[in-house]
Amino acid sequence: MQQVLLEERRKQLAQHHEINFPHAPIFSHCNESASGKTIGEKSDHQTTKGRVNNESDCSLWNEADPILKERFFGLTGPEGNHGEDVKEYYYFLDNTPTHSYMKALYKYPQCAFPYADLVAENRRRGRGEPEYELIDTGVFAEDRYFDVAIEYAKVDPEDTLIRITATNHGPDAAPLHLLPTLWFRNTWAWGYHHDDDDRHPELRSVDTPSTFNGNEKQSFVHATHPSLGEYWLACQHAESKPQFLFTENESNVQRLWGVPNPTPFVKDGINDAVVHSVKDTVNTEGFGTKVAAHYTFVIAARATETVMLRLSATHHDNPFADAEKIFEARQAQAVTWNNPMVPPGWGCTA
Repeated sequence: MQQVLLEERRKQLAQHHEINFPHAPIFSHCNESASGKTIGEKSDHQTTKGRVNNESDCSLWNEADPILKERFFGLTGPEGNHGEDVKEYYYFLDNTPTHSYMKALYKYPQCAFPYADLVAENRRRGRGEPEYELIDTGVFAEDRYFDVAIEYAKVDPEDTLIRITATNHGPDAAPLHLLPTLWFRNTWAWGYHHDDDDRHPELRSVDTPSTFNGNEKQSFVHATHPSLGEYWLACQHAESKPQFLFTENESNVQRLWGVPNPTPFVKDGINDAVVHSVKDTVNTEGFGTKVAAHYTFVIAARATETVMLRLSATHHDNPFADAEKIFEARQAQAVTWNNPMVPPGWGCTA
């Protein structure tokens, strides 16, 4: 009986954790983000280990949600009247076998995401009733939502362009925060040492003079790893320069289990800095193992905003000079690949 009660309590805590603290545990696997992409390497230890995992996952905030939209939300088996179920709208629109071009779309409501409502109503319904879906909650009324499209175009296997396009479908201007996020997969928490080297991987903000704009300094994130080398993340400026928010990819054990954190900078520090305006949860010295480039917009009705990033093993003086041409070329390759597999009359576009 005691074992049954303990197991039931464990399930209750797990469900509570998924609703209230999805942003608190570390990222240590490659399937935990909403729209991320992983760079892998072959190793004697295992088939793939991430170099810089999910390097362009993009968190979102509409200034109404209690947390950043960092992961897809879903119900556990006991919560859903038909079992486990993701309660989001996302679409994988394009891909090539080499991932030279990829495109995904996510529909993000402008009002607060109805986490509790989805859990309560689906738990109330029986198996003979239809599932209570996100669209049934009314959050998409009057088309008050954003289409957020994320595209990847490879220049070569170690050089990737990322384009994030956000469109406001609603009748009024609405705020949207875009946080493209880069982090190292946390394997050091397992006691694993990279090639028997105790040195920690690091992400660090650096400013370098750029010859193409009169030696004006340009900001990059420099990613270094003891055995995997270095990468450079360039973030195109929108209306203003994005703010780099650094923290560590470490679980917030204080929030999860009531144990003091070994570091003041934990994984959900970026969430607290953006959503709750807490300033001491990110490292103002500009380094860590997780970083977000924080873009803030108020997007007019039916308008679109776009940001571009580039993650490369090579430092580029002018990282976005050829970006549009590369995207066009990769989109054309995707059409060439997909057209033979599309039934006649259906058409195929990038």
